[in-house]
Amino acid sequence: MDNSEDQVHIDGVKNGDPASYSFLVDKYKYMAYTIALKIVRNAEDAQDAAQESFLKAYQQIHQFEGRSKFSTWLYTIVYRTSLSKLKDNRIVTLSISDDMNENYTDDYTAPQHEQLQIKEQQRLVKQAIHKLPPTEALLITLFYLSENTVKEIHEITGLSITNIKIKLFRARRKLERDLRFLLEQESKAVMG
Repeated sequence: MDNSEDQVHIDGVKNGDPASYSFLVDKYKYMAYTIALKIVRNAEDAQDAAQESFLKAYQQIHQFEGRSKFSTWLYTIVYRTSLSKLKDNRIVTLSISDDMNENYTDDYTAPQHEQLQIKEQQRLVKQAIHKLPPTEALLITLFYLSENTVKEIHEITGLSITNIKIKLFRARRKLERDLRFLLEQESKAVMG
């Protein structure tokens, strides 16, 4: 991911080019939605929070100084907007939907059997992440799926670096345990 490419589009937005902002929205919309979903735990509210965040980012783009990556700045807005939406709703609902709008692509086309295995593994990982407490699910998403550093996650969430490391460690252990259990269940179902 090239920060200079983002900067070209940020400069375009600051100079009044709406196509530049469309590029940034397209580039970051899936992760913004995923972060919001991890916090509000409801697809409709997550879409609202992501859209509201992009609107806020557009309105505040002149305040972006480039001291951090654009994605870190944007995800901070998404995080805070989602928390605000969660507090406003005062009711936490859990989504049972498996379809998360994450953009997974492969550069090559694997044989159909491999593609099915990959899809099944992705489904199991999503299922295990969904079982995590919301904060741990968010941290796993930011660290592994969005590839943010611990320092960037600190900037986004305001959690201490030590707390982030501890929560990531605990979340990885839970994921390992849950995935081992899920894989054992799947192999029993196939064998049985």
